[in-house]
Amino acid sequence: MISSNDFRNGVTILIEGNLWTVIEFLHVKPGKGSAFVRTRLKNVKTGSTVERTFRAGEKLERATVDKRQMSMLYNDADGFHFMDQESFENVTLQREIIGDPADFLKDGMIVDVQFHGDVPIGVELPAHVELKIVETDPGFKGNTATNTFKPAKLETGATVQVPLFIESGDTIRIDTRDRGYIGRANG
Repeated sequence: MISSNDFRNGVTILIEGNLWTVIEFLHVKPGKGSAFVRTRLKNVKTGSTVERTFRAGEKLERATVDKRQMSMLYNDADGFHFMDQESFENVTLQREIIGDPADFLKDGMIVDVQFHGDVPIGVELPAHVELKIVETDPGFKGNTATNTFKPAKLETGATVQVPLFIESGDTIRIDTRDRGYIGRANG
């Protein structure tokens, strides 16, 4: 059991037999009345999101989620294919289950695949990944203006915003949580 006061982003709970992951939460203490927790929850199976309010201290059943380190083999029309690093078991996940992190998955990347029982329910990427830029507008010498960005297409097909001096072929670090540019990769 988990109290609504202990909610954190990424916590998975069971409500009426369905698995839900907390995406956002806010503890509210109004001047009049009792405190409550406003949340945005994502259904693990369908990917749909709902907003729901819980009383402060309300007890809910916490879902048991195991993580296994897996290597991303490849993706195709069937989905993203992963291999367990210990048992060499293969698992396929659809893009809808993975969500936005799928934009940063590349072949050979080691990630944590989340399981509820024997059913894969999601993928947890490292906080930062290094990816190569395959297409962007050219940079100009001396163009180092801060807080000015341009779109860049990554080797995985995702598009992110990068500073003007970044060029095609550069390898950059990306924050997988907010899709933000961190800097050029070392080496």
